[in-house]
Amino acid sequence: MNTFTDRWRTLNWDDIRLRIHSKTGRDVERALAAAHPDREDMMALLSPAALDYLEPLAQRAQQLTRQRFGNTVSFYLPLYLSNLCANECTYCGFSMSNRIKRKTLDDEEIARECAAIKAMGFEHLLLVTGEHQNKVGMDYFRRHVPAIRRQFASLQMEVQPLGQAEYAELKALGLDGVLVYQETYHEAVYARHHLRGNKQDFFWRLETPDRLGRAGIDRIGLGALTGLSDCWRTDNYMVAEHLLWLQQRYWQSRYSVAFPRLRPCAGGIQPASVMDERQLVQLICAFRLFAPEAELSLSTRESPHFRDNVVPIAINAVSAFSRTQPGGYADGHTELEQFAPHDGRRPEEVAASLIERGLQPVWKDWDGYLGRSAQNI
Repeated sequence: MNTFTDRWRTLNWDDIRLRIHSKTGRDVERALAAAHPDREDMMALLSPAALDYLEPLAQRAQQLTRQRFGNTVSFYLPLYLSNLCANECTYCGFSMSNRIKRKTLDDEEIARECAAIKAMGFEHLLLVTGEHQNKVGMDYFRRHVPAIRRQFASLQMEVQPLGQAEYAELKALGLDGVLVYQETYHEAVYARHHLRGNKQDFFWRLETPDRLGRAGIDRIGLGALTGLSDCWRTDNYMVAEHLLWLQQRYWQSRYSVAFPRLRPCAGGIQPASVMDERQLVQLICAFRLFAPEAELSLSTRESPHFRDNVVPIAINAVSAFSRTQPGGYADGHTELEQFAPHDGRRPEEVAASLIERGLQPVWKDWDGYLGRSAQNI
């Protein structure tokens, strides 16, 4: 059975990097004029040459965003269930060797967290854990997912990669979507940053979205962590290749793309490549042109000023007031956090800022019993 690994093996990192950096202003203009940008166009939109066209790129991205999503911006919130992790990763505060207090929420603590989140108005929830198969694996999810799902309009997860049958079971329990970021698509760089644990298996992670597609998961999220490899442009071109592969094979699923940059954390590393804010705008707009139907999200890793000014251009999903530690909403244990968010504003502040810019915050955009046709209304 074919997976993205087959396509990945045909892609030469160094060749793609050279091709991206060789693109000219004429290539960028051709990409901007394309009704349906292709792979070469995406390379041009990611190239250094495209920075000189940032204004028309942003205008085109905003036009496509308004056409597809109107003025709506969906709100979601991460709920960290556990910071237990059996992996050693150089860039993560949950890494197994970091001397932090470990915590896994029980029934009562989850109930308190859900109540605090509901009180803020959120209906779209993202469950997050460290990767620990034994203590925060399927038995834990079977025990807690149904009760959480009953309280919220939609439920997504960002946990360790699972098997196809396990994803199908979670779907039956109410799971709507899964985010699984490859971190970097450069195999050797990936190995340097994943030192112990199951996350060392590059290809098991790479093929996770294929398993999600075959299991019929409704929403699949992709992304690369900017700062791990020394070329964010090549890494994100690989994300585009991955997205195209999935869209062509699992067309029933919807897709989202995120744009995380390294943030400070316990035991954290210095980025191998730095993406400034203008380049991040370029990246976001490039994906909007390449994949007009995809959901593009922007988390609280970015500053309030940046989010206020970039969300109206091409973003249609945001988190607000995120806490990256178990018990963060009801109990506020900041010492347990995975990384330090940059935008710490209350959700009502974020919503008010978007309203001032002519956007409509959406706290709940569908009910599961109504089916897919009710989404994005």
